[in-house]
Amino acid sequence: MAVKIFKRLPVAFISTYPPRECGIATFTRNLTNAIFKLYGNPLGEGKDVQIVALSDEREEYHYGKEVLFEIRSYNRGDYRKAADFLNLSDVDIVCIQHEFGIFGGDDGSFILSLAENLKKPIALVLHTVLSEPWENQRKTLIQLCSLSTKIIVLANKAVDMLKDVYGIPEEKIKVIPHGAPDVPFLDPSYYRDDFQMGGREVMMTFGLIGPGKGIEVAIKAMGEVVKEFPEAIYLIVGETHPVIKRERGEEYRISLKRLVNKLNLEKNIIFHNRFVTLEELIKYLVMADIYVTPYLSKEQISSGTLSYAVACGKATVSTDYWYAEELLSDERGIIVPIGDEKALTEAILKLLRDEQLRDQIRKRAYQYGRSMTWKEVASSYINLFENIQEEFRIRIKAGLIQRKAEDAVKVQELPEVNLDHLRRLSDSTGILQHATFFIPNKNHGYTTDDNARALIVALKYWTLFKEYSVLSLIDTYLSFLLFAYDSGNGKVKNFLSYDRKWQDDEISEDSHGRFLWALGKIITVNLDESITGCATQLFQQALGTAYSFKSPRAWAFTVLALIDYLKMFPGDVNARNLKSKLGEKLLNSFKDNWSDDWLWCENIVSYENGRLPQALIALGLDAASEEMKECGLKTLNWLLKLQTDSEKGHLSLIGNNGWLKREGKKANFDQQPVESAALIDACYEAYKATGEKDFLEKIKWCYNWFLGDNDINETLYNFKTGGCRDGIHSSRLNHNEGAESLLSWLSVLLLMYEISEK
Repeated sequence: MAVKIFKRLPVAFISTYPPRECGIATFTRNLTNAIFKLYGNPLGEGKDVQIVALSDEREEYHYGKEVLFEIRSYNRGDYRKAADFLNLSDVDIVCIQHEFGIFGGDDGSFILSLAENLKKPIALVLHTVLSEPWENQRKTLIQLCSLSTKIIVLANKAVDMLKDVYGIPEEKIKVIPHGAPDVPFLDPSYYRDDFQMGGREVMMTFGLIGPGKGIEVAIKAMGEVVKEFPEAIYLIVGETHPVIKRERGEEYRISLKRLVNKLNLEKNIIFHNRFVTLEELIKYLVMADIYVTPYLSKEQISSGTLSYAVACGKATVSTDYWYAEELLSDERGIIVPIGDEKALTEAILKLLRDEQLRDQIRKRAYQYGRSMTWKEVASSYINLFENIQEEFRIRIKAGLIQRKAEDAVKVQELPEVNLDHLRRLSDSTGILQHATFFIPNKNHGYTTDDNARALIVALKYWTLFKEYSVLSLIDTYLSFLLFAYDSGNGKVKNFLSYDRKWQDDEISEDSHGRFLWALGKIITVNLDESITGCATQLFQQALGTAYSFKSPRAWAFTVLALIDYLKMFPGDVNARNLKSKLGEKLLNSFKDNWSDDWLWCENIVSYENGRLPQALIALGLDAASEEMKECGLKTLNWLLKLQTDSEKGHLSLIGNNGWLKREGKKANFDQQPVESAALIDACYEAYKATGEKDFLEKIKWCYNWFLGDNDINETLYNFKTGGCRDGIHSSRLNHNEGAESLLSWLSVLLLMYEISEK
């Protein structure tokens, strides 16, 4: 038989990769290794196959020499740099392994930054296809598919879903099965002596362990199986999934072991708690009489473990998730309903009682599995890569490919979000209030105002980037708020000295309002049950004082807090009533004080003014109140007009050296970043309420104030330190980089990223 010679196309695979413990990482290594062999090279020799590895920032990975570039999953800039790297390389094809959870950004959207800027054809491998995605998942996947030349799925079911749910044309989709090792068809007794299990019936499940695997259902089934087959063994091979272990420890595995003890199955259930080599795994699979996948999710469109079992010729019992229904059809296994312990028990007993039936299923599975060996799968990929290259060349020549999206250009204009100064100003207590230049000044201690702002910024950063290092900052700032609340009088303290002594003579309503707003944000983000519980309890305790607030800003902050809180707990009657009451107070304060030339609720326009129209517009949206929305919009437009330079048209903020009094003249200095940040948030609220793109232009206009479009043409953001200057004097910058200015800048920059993504 003639040996086929494959055309060598340099290919880069973007994926998680060993030693990272992940199913997609293992898939990619096995696939690339098989391609290397078909090309006639050992893994890592030559540049025909290269790896761009997605890394988790919490771990350090020592990759093999085939890995030429590393992307930190939650660092957006790395994706653009990877695109530049690949564009300059001799790679002809880029193969992206896709699973929402392995990429950074909202629903893994950061991969779009790479795909939009790539000048090479993309082969997109979808390891998950959701039949009911939420809207952002759907949009992200549609956009990624549109940027790809071909889409590879691992099961026929996924083709229909891509067509029906995502509108992907069928001719763009190719089915290539999940690969599996090429193993001889051996009797289960072949390796039994190696494991001292001669004469025992052996069931097996392998893979990374975690909730959703349904192993508890299989253990309960074993409780019935051993009544007839007392020597039966159920092997659970594999360690706890590293993400599950990091977030919840060994809670799931321990619960399984407790169940084993409760059912007196200690002699029948064996946990092999480690990541096994392929050689070990094959021995385990060959030895097993029955392979079990009791998974609990219907929407599983691929399973490497099930593929391996079928290719090894195992008699398999599985729950009816999509991939199992397809792979085990035509009597290649037995399918039972998800979570049905009785049906699982009956299926296992049926196979144990009937050796002839087991052998028939084994043979059918093994024969089917010949088309799934890694060699066959790798051959299919290489052939497809050749087709992709030719199709891409034709489309380029015809001018049909436009890679870079308008929003991607906007993102590229933004500086990378730098938290260095945030971390510099923060210690185990909280964020320090001031800095001398960029050096933290401990003489001024801390404020609740700044720690509330810092908590909101850290939450925004987490929501956008999912960078785990920021979680410790969230804990610190929440702890500060917990310390600031005085349960004796129900009020919030603001000024804390560096030696942790409160300095307040009078309690600030505005600080209390900011405190509530930050808690509302963390409740909405719903990070963790304990964190949400702590924040909710604190919020509810501190809310009662808000009934007596007299400050319009305190009303505004509290209203914003309640809108967030009620997203999580819409049935809280007291919170709903307070939101309505404070909203009416805020609206009436404007109506009672307005005149033709003074659209403000007080006789002075002072600091962080945008928060008031922001709250009114948000209330108008939340409560469907046209009056509140219109009041907020008119006030916001008035504020923007007041703070526009009449000659050059840039943002010229009201200064805190006198503010703006009714029938008085606006103080031009000192201008502070907190005012620009508040205006930007208000403009974004206005855009959401009206859809008018002029508000997006105003956001960019205010953002540019930080970068030099201001009265003295000076940049407030310090690109070197990651800090922000404290303000603008008449002829110079205030070069100190304190917390309020930094948090204002970060809040604005993060919003710009959020807008660019949407």
